[in-house]
Amino acid sequence: MEHFDVVIAGAGISGVGGAYHLTHQMPGTSYVVLESQETFGGTWWTHKYPGIRSDSDLHTFGYRFKPWVGAPIATAEEIRKYMGDVIEENGLAEHIRYRHRIDKAEWSSQDAQWFVDATRTDTDEKIRFTCNFLWMCQGYYRHSQGYTPEWDGMENYKGTLVHPQTWPEDLDYKGKNVLVIGSGATAATVVPAMAADVAHITMLQRSPTYFRPGRNAIEIAETLRELQIDEEWIHEITRRKILHDQAAFTKRTFEEPEKVREELLAGVRSYLGPDYDVETHFTPKYRPWRQRLAFVPDGDLFKGIAAGKASVVTDEIEHFTEKGVLLKSGKLLEVDIIVTATGFNLCPLGDIAFVIDGKPLDFHDTVTYRGMMFTGVPNMVWVFGYFRASWTLRADLVADFVCKLLKHMRTKNARQISVALRPEDKDMKLLDWIDTDNFNPGYMMRGMHLLPRRGDKPEWMHNQDYWSEKDEIPKTNLDDDAFVYA
Repeated sequence: MEHFDVVIAGAGISGVGGAYHLTHQMPGTSYVVLESQETFGGTWWTHKYPGIRSDSDLHTFGYRFKPWVGAPIATAEEIRKYMGDVIEENGLAEHIRYRHRIDKAEWSSQDAQWFVDATRTDTDEKIRFTCNFLWMCQGYYRHSQGYTPEWDGMENYKGTLVHPQTWPEDLDYKGKNVLVIGSGATAATVVPAMAADVAHITMLQRSPTYFRPGRNAIEIAETLRELQIDEEWIHEITRRKILHDQAAFTKRTFEEPEKVREELLAGVRSYLGPDYDVETHFTPKYRPWRQRLAFVPDGDLFKGIAAGKASVVTDEIEHFTEKGVLLKSGKLLEVDIIVTATGFNLCPLGDIAFVIDGKPLDFHDTVTYRGMMFTGVPNMVWVFGYFRASWTLRADLVADFVCKLLKHMRTKNARQISVALRPEDKDMKLLDWIDTDNFNPGYMMRGMHLLPRRGDKPEWMHNQDYWSEKDEIPKTNLDDDAFVYA
């Protein structure tokens, strides 16, 4: 049984970033990163579907401490190379244990530590670690199984049925007719990536999604490079410009949603022309940014449609047939391959059985402190990113918070830290994790019962606004009554 000051769960974008910050902000801290996969990368390793790429710009999805020098929308391979450079340049590899799946995490107040049970996935060996602090960087969805609805007659289909999360490496789709069910960021990636090689590819959606086409380049970064500005300066200036523009755009989606809607639709029409039925296929009923808005680099999705290699059908599935799907309109789509780009299963605790002083943890019974800590769960911080901005922005902020908190515990000679509602919070209304009028994607609606609750005060909710959190989180008063030390 090995002991560490900190155990980090996951070697994805958050876990690698956390390891960097611990190394540089708290030298001498013993830590280990436990990763269930055979290598680092998280999403960028487990997802193998054609064209896999970011849907956030890498100037902000990249870490604040390492400049991104490529195109803003990057492939999984490019992102993993960037992460690999971070690991190599900072000596992080010696701290990462691959093929270590965490099965259980049990907190003992008597020992003031976590007992972490893991399995070596290559040998089935059971291993136990103890740690003073647990840093959850495992993401929020189940990597091993994507979400596929249960449609009538699925068992009758004789073709190939795949989910992007479990893409077969030997899938041959050249010259085939392909149906992609869904219209989110994954579908917007898969369709143009496959279009050149298939006979035809159809994107079937129950309802439209907002897309934002544009150049896969950031003008200010290009200009600064022409001026031979140092890459670290370019990185910081570009990040600030993007974040400023994103905050302004988000504000507009609330204050003038109809104007923003028309701007987005105009972007689609610029590729598809005036005769295309944008109203039916690309005009959602909800306000822009109420669900994630997918960026389409260089308009590749729309170019495929305009060229006739891809098409969009807006309809609902009546049932599957041997050769494809029958739609409620009566239209029959006969295809060789069906791709269910229908989302993922929310898995906020990484399928880890949590136990607090002998009692199984029901995450939904807790109340979140700024989306990072949870009432009744000592010595643990959780990374959950932004819906309308890059995940890594918050991963960096949370890392700063963890290091500040651990230093503060040392100063106070405290072995245990937890958050608790204060006397002034006793009558606070408790609500679901997110206001569904603000943001309501399907995976969140399906999994709301798995998530902690929030209050109606800023400190007892997950704020989705990076522009304010970049100032608020660093100013957190760790001696506030919400923090209980022992």
